[in-house]
Amino acid sequence: MDTIFQDMAERWPSAWVARTQAERFTGGIISEKYLANLDSQGRGVPGRVRIGRKIAYPVEAFVKWLESRAAAVPEKIRQQK
Repeated sequence: MDTIFQDMAERWPSAWVARTQAERFTGGIISEKYLANLDSQGRGVPGRVRIGRKIAYPVEAFVKWLESRAAAVPEKIRQQK
């Protein structure tokens, strides 16, 4: 799973992910509102910065945070009748 997130980071054109672009970065997995809620609870991406009214996360920190929250879903084995 680590390589998936690293691939996302390598394709991103900047060293930062704006909170407003998190949905684009993750392909719709994480929304701006969800990140804002987690940040307010102290459970968001570490290392965030505020620039004016915008919040941004370092790409590497964002990727590590995604990796820490991700888990593979095991395939169910179907029994044949």
